[in-house]
Amino acid sequence: MKVLSLHDLKPEDRLRLTFEGAFDPQAALESELEPFLQALEEYAGEWMPDVIKGKRQRKYARTAIWKALEEGRDERYAHCGLYRTKWPALDMSLWLRLPPRPPELDITINVKPLSFFAEVERCRQFVDMVRAWASRYPVSHAKAHSMADTELTDSPNFGRDDETTYRDGFDKIYELSWLNVFGPKLVETVGRERMLSTPAHRVEELPNGSVLLVTWPTAADFASDEARLAQARAHVHLRPDLDYDTVLRTLRERSATLAPVEPHFHPDVAPLLSRVVDDVAIHERQRTISKFNAWRPPNPEEWRPADSALPPDVEDPERAREHYSYLAELLVALMHTKVPSVFAATPESLTDVDYQFWHEDFPRVFERENIDAHAVPAIGAYLGHVLVRNLGGRWIPRKKLEEAQVLVGNRVWLPFVRAWRYMRSRQSLLDYSLTQLYREAERHRS
Repeated sequence: MKVLSLHDLKPEDRLRLTFEGAFDPQAALESELEPFLQALEEYAGEWMPDVIKGKRQRKYARTAIWKALEEGRDERYAHCGLYRTKWPALDMSLWLRLPPRPPELDITINVKPLSFFAEVERCRQFVDMVRAWASRYPVSHAKAHSMADTELTDSPNFGRDDETTYRDGFDKIYELSWLNVFGPKLVETVGRERMLSTPAHRVEELPNGSVLLVTWPTAADFASDEARLAQARAHVHLRPDLDYDTVLRTLRERSATLAPVEPHFHPDVAPLLSRVVDDVAIHERQRTISKFNAWRPPNPEEWRPADSALPPDVEDPERAREHYSYLAELLVALMHTKVPSVFAATPESLTDVDYQFWHEDFPRVFERENIDAHAVPAIGAYLGHVLVRNLGGRWIPRKKLEEAQVLVGNRVWLPFVRAWRYMRSRQSLLDYSLTQLYREAERHRS
């Protein structure tokens, strides 16, 4: 059974639920979790988990959950993961905090893509499931909302420092999500009558004194202007100290930030930038696309006209070329596990190497002395090797690596100079990418 990871799908928003409820540690675990599992099995429908993970992976079954919780148990916690093998992707966790600490039942659900929850009935079932849980396992606060939009709110700090956040928690309604459960303490802080009169799609008082509040019929279109108007009205009703126009303007700004932007990247580096964009946090994706649409890498300067090439100054040119091959193999040895294509030494390999160095933030993470002494020579030699292999280039060896050249057409290229500039910072990996230099050399090979 291969679990479908959230990362297996294209970069999209997802619905995220966080639920921290109380449970009775004196009761038998099977009976205490019965309402949780019953509601999950009744309402999950097409996103129902079919895999349980503890120390090993099993098909979904009640017995599999008990085994996984036992495998994931220590003195403080018991936990297991719940997943799916088919679309939509699910990443769900169940944590039980055990005595002597206050017992908690913590549920986190991520369903991707968020567009899965564009249907009213599917959303109603999700809400009914949370309602059943909140009625059985009292919470101080639970919410379900767009992951991307939540990230833009600075949740859970909401502008507070970590110490204050940990001490006070969600002690007032800093933000309003698509689905909310407010515990009795928070209800009394707002005022029960005020909360129950909130203008929203669904407002319901639960048997334990909590209040369930849903702002809009569907989760997927949270960013539409109609949904934002409803969200702002409800939020300001619950927090009359807030200004409606300010709240609505902030919500609309968040919607604009998340609005899809069509990529129009510089063609030489478009494959690299597409991977970089896919790697950033989902709430930063559209802004990053806009930034790269406007960005143009500097034109490569690591070249000379062929008639200005420096002549070889080494006693044994062939031995020098063998040394360059050795250096290139060092990069293969360094990268082959994470970048298998590095063996092929193709233009696509260069893009894979560019992305991996950027992903790891290599220039910042590793010691500068080692980068300049070992990584730069290996990268420069590998870049030169790709130019020779794919463009019919020829090494012109020099005693100093930074003077070594690769003749391609009517230009000679300086791969070690490029590698040195490339390894200055994370941004320089994009400004001086190996991919771009190759494409420029390719245009001038005849």
